[in-house]
Amino acid sequence: MDLSTTYLGLTLKNPLIASASPLSQKVETVQRLEEAGIAAVVMYSLFEEQIIHESLELDHYLTRGTDSFAEALTYLPDSGVYSLAPDRYLEQVRALKAAVDIPIIGSLNGVSKGGWTRYARLIEEAGADALELNIYYIPTDPDLSGAELEEAYVELVAEVKAAIGIPLAVKLSPFVTALPHLARRLVEAGADALVLFNRFYQPDFDLDELEIVPHLELSTSAEMLLPLRWIAILHGQIQADLAITGGVHSGKDVLKAMMAGARVAMMASELLQNGIQRVPAILAEIQKWMQEHEYESIRQMQGSMSRQAVAEPAAFERANYMKVLNSWRELP
Repeated sequence: MDLSTTYLGLTLKNPLIASASPLSQKVETVQRLEEAGIAAVVMYSLFEEQIIHESLELDHYLTRGTDSFAEALTYLPDSGVYSLAPDRYLEQVRALKAAVDIPIIGSLNGVSKGGWTRYARLIEEAGADALELNIYYIPTDPDLSGAELEEAYVELVAEVKAAIGIPLAVKLSPFVTALPHLARRLVEAGADALVLFNRFYQPDFDLDELEIVPHLELSTSAEMLLPLRWIAILHGQIQADLAITGGVHSGKDVLKAMMAGARVAMMASELLQNGIQRVPAILAEIQKWMQEHEYESIRQMQGSMSRQAVAEPAAFERANYMKVLNSWRELP
């Protein structure tokens, strides 16, 4: 079976990619992922706030006390105090590129234009094969309109794309009023691929301490239905690669993603929860299904169940809502 696919101009041995997660924090883990059969790895994200905060922190250490002592600029704290996490990120990119042969995709998480975007170029210089721009923003200002926010996204994508020569993917939230329109604008601004969707982690309340606490739950296959629908709708309408992330846990999940029109399927929760040994099992499941259904290649099925290809495109639209509601039957 030919499991190969293309994504961001890269030829991959199969469509299975490890998405941005702690899996990329250790070189040994990425080597194990490669040995297991993963086709590429997206690095954990480097955050805009992290870059800005630690740059200001370094500036504070370098300039503190200069009003009192002329020689104070020669005082430096221990290297561990002011060593920038962004610099460590670049070192990790270099280390991974030296250790494995599969593509390494850098990840930047930010929402505004500014000096931090120069790290896109630094990630490229460190050896990344492509870059994923992770747009993760929770609008809380009632004066900020959806149009203004989307315009900021488009401008940011254009700025990052102008800074690099490697392919650029944009990871989006599902909370967009007119997703196809925004998708087309992002592609026109320079996005070579769109990754659907970002998982927004919801805070919880600690009723004993009366505090807001972070809350993490790993995904399930049920979560894949949302990005699956939108990839099927976008396939053929925009000139960019599509990637699905969130809810990919099995070989059947990957097959569904390909038929919707995705080039690759990204997973993390399944690997974090059940181990890297799931990769060869998932690939074997894909091959078995393809053999049983007489598919010769992954490319043969890509987009075969997209909105443009199916006999009933209304299944992806409002009509499907009515059908689902009418399908419910009360238990006797």
